[in-house]
Amino acid sequence: MVSGKETKLTEQGREAGVQEFGGKADAAATTGDRPLGAAKTRDHPVGAAKSRGRPRSFDRETALEKAILAFWERGYEATSVSDLTRAMDIGAPSLYAAFGDKRSLFEEVVRVYSSRYAAFADHALAESPTSRDAVERTLREAAGAYTEPDRPHGCLIAHAAINCTTPEVATSLRDRRNATIAAFEGRIEEDIAAGALPAGTDAGALARHTGAMIQGMSQQARDGASREELEALVEIAMAIWPRT
Repeated sequence: MVSGKETKLTEQGREAGVQEFGGKADAAATTGDRPLGAAKTRDHPVGAAKSRGRPRSFDRETALEKAILAFWERGYEATSVSDLTRAMDIGAPSLYAAFGDKRSLFEEVVRVYSSRYAAFADHALAESPTSRDAVERTLREAAGAYTEPDRPHGCLIAHAAINCTTPEVATSLRDRRNATIAAFEGRIEEDIAAGALPAGTDAGALARHTGAMIQGMSQQARDGASREELEALVEIAMAIWPRT
């Protein structure tokens, strides 16, 4: 037999329990959390896929071309993320989402620039019958490419290296320039072996002279030299080329 006092305590406990559960349910409704043991609703199905981000609202290739022109004009260090977003006409979040950070974007810029605007040396080396022909063709095409009126003058790879204080970027650009010199040196050595150049020709020095011409013409173009003025330099460079 339960006393009246015990019955009262039991009822109070039930009321407290109801109040406690009701408080948790109210809190769950406020915060969006589901109370323990509550049924899963259709609004929050198990394993529901996360909503996809908004589709890209800009053309990636167009934005990349604008980034090429920005780096080409200012170099690597002098081009800030703010400069890039302004030139590319996109926000910083879009830049990072589409291209990664500034350095990743620059690496892609250099790859595209090399194939789109600076492939003339590779083509000359691959298609010219002799190293002399390859060098002359490269220098003449550089004179034209570096002075095109509708884009920044000079070579992006040479200009971006000026005052570059980011070691990884500076090393990458230097490696590209040295690879070009090495490619010319290889062609010159082939001509020496074939007798097309004198046996005593210093292949390394001749290739480095070619590299100095390319880089010097780039800076001259940025300083305002015309195509005709650069082509006059080509004439001098080829006049001193060794002959058998």
